[in-house]
Amino acid sequence: MKIALATTDGVLVDEHFGRAGLFAVYGISKDGYGFIEMRKFAEGRDSAIEETKGMGQVHEDRVEQKVEKLSDCKMIYFTEIGGPSAARLVKKGIMPMKINEAAPIEKVIEGLFNELVKSRIPWIRRALEE
Repeated sequence: MKIALATTDGVLVDEHFGRAGLFAVYGISKDGYGFIEMRKFAEGRDSAIEETKGMGQVHEDRVEQKVEKLSDCKMIYFTEIGGPSAARLVKKGIMPMKINEAAPIEKVIEGLFNELVKSRIPWIRRALEE
């Protein structure tokens, strides 16, 4: 299964979902995990989303485009997210994962892998088999 992590530098999970210009995408299976790609939405912060905040449908469309481009991921890690964006992720079958403070991507992925391989939750077991 694929996991996306909001990052400013490709090293830390350290960004808000909406303003993240980069997402590191990793694959996790029952056998291990590894880096797949960086998905770039903007240089630095995603100003296309930031600048349209409060502009109704224009903003909603921009957020939806980001969600669509990450829709092949089962989980997305970030430091913050707005309620409507979190609801969008859940509606697409993506688990929003908020962390309390910036953390190294490798540490987050390793911890997630160790938890997932122990999981008895059916959807997680199926996702790891894909």
